[in-house]
Amino acid sequence: MKLHELSPSYGANKASKRIGRGPASGQGKTAGKGHKGQKARSGGGVRIGFEGGQMPLQRRIPKRGFNNIFATKYAIVNVADLDKFENGSVVDAEALKAAGLVKKTFDGIKVLGHGEISKNLTVKAAAFSASAKAKIEAAGGKAEVM
Repeated sequence: MKLHELSPSYGANKASKRIGRGPASGQGKTAGKGHKGQKARSGGGVRIGFEGGQMPLQRRIPKRGFNNIFATKYAIVNVADLDKFENGSVVDAEALKAAGLVKKTFDGIKVLGHGEISKNLTVKAAAFSASAKAKIEAAGGKAEVM
């Protein structure tokens, strides 16, 4: 195959609709815009969300609460989930992703104290709950804040 033999696959290049080029084109006279009205004018049309003067949906729906966009979002792992790792291994974000316990790390990983742990692991995470830290250390492991 040579460079001059390359061509796009069929249907990849579509000719643009040539409007306002006379009656024979099928898109002459009003050029597909119908007769008069706001949408037929130059620069015409309504903004997104406009409902003809009716109170738009985004203003009709009640707003409640507060969403803090600066809040720290943690990926959560329970102590019981850590029991699947080998005895004496180091558990960090990469190990948790590889094991399929977390998909995204967000702003870090937080270990919570639900369940029991029987293996001594070195767990590296952004945050630990007090009960999780106590359970990891009671099993002979270490809880390291990164």
